[in-house]
Amino acid sequence: MTLAPNQLLPYATPLLIAWVFYRRVRGNFGPQAWRPGRVYFRLALVSLVTVMLALAAVFVPHAALPMVGGLAAGVVLGWFGLRHTHAEWRAGVRTYIPNPWIGGLLTLALAGRLVWRYTQGGGFSGAQQQPSVLTMAIAAVLIAYTLVYNIGLIVRMRELGEHPP
Repeated sequence: MTLAPNQLLPYATPLLIAWVFYRRVRGNFGPQAWRPGRVYFRLALVSLVTVMLALAAVFVPHAALPMVGGLAAGVVLGWFGLRHTHAEWRAGVRTYIPNPWIGGLLTLALAGRLVWRYTQGGGFSGAQQQPSVLTMAIAAVLIAYTLVYNIGLIVRMRELGEHPP
């Protein structure tokens, strides 16, 4: 018996989400090695998602204002997170230590919203349903935070220099 891809989706989606959350939580704690390729890839991907989210805001009723609020909150959190991130050289490698509270708060908000949506009948089946304005606002916070934080991190790492002092 073989399963069609649409039959595997309810099983694969939670696994993918768990992997993404694991990576996100792991990146919130302790020294992180500076990997510019990952940061630039993340910026490109998040920029694409930003354009898609902006288009969605046009077509989803009543979503524009909450998303603008989410973007503003994300910019403030990104700036605050960057101000509380330490960049340094460790054993000849550029590293940064992010503020675990801000990353943890954002991860918890996203996880809480996904759990709420799942337990209220949203599920992961991929069935068509009306987009949630709250989910879109939380996505806007995460996107703005990621853009501001990563751009600021690039600047901070450039200031740190290419070679250890």
